[in-house]
Amino acid sequence: MNPVGINATLFVQLVTFAVLVALLYKYLYGPLKGVMEARRAKIADGLAAAERGKEEIVIAQKRATEMLREAKEKAAEIIANAERRGVEIKEEAQVKAREEADRILAGARAEIEVETNRAREVLRERVVELVVDGAQRILHKEIDAQAHRDIVDRMVGQL
Repeated sequence: MNPVGINATLFVQLVTFAVLVALLYKYLYGPLKGVMEARRAKIADGLAAAERGKEEIVIAQKRATEMLREAKEKAAEIIANAERRGVEIKEEAQVKAREEADRILAGARAEIEVETNRAREVLRERVVELVVDGAQRILHKEIDAQAHRDIVDRMVGQL
């Protein structure tokens, strides 16, 4: 083989390689670089979304903790209000029970007073009858019961 033939072959192969590289650079490298850039941007967007997701999870956890704290405070307030209302209802019931007891006691006292007065009247009548009966026995004769009853009533009234 001759050295000029090798050099020419080598030169032709070098030119062919340069043309192939230029064609690949022009037609394949540009679109391939665009696809790689798009992929890189997509990956970067995915990573950024993941970071935002982590931040949103932290924020959501803080919000959930705050909502839980508020719910506990509201529940404690509701329980306190219920307990306070229970005490008020109990006190109202006690006041009503005392009022009812006082009313019943006043009614019973009034009834006792009426019965006492009725018993006094019955006792007075009985005393008058006994006095008239005793006077009749003493005098052995009939006495005008109505006239003497009036006299005895006046005397009993003075007592």
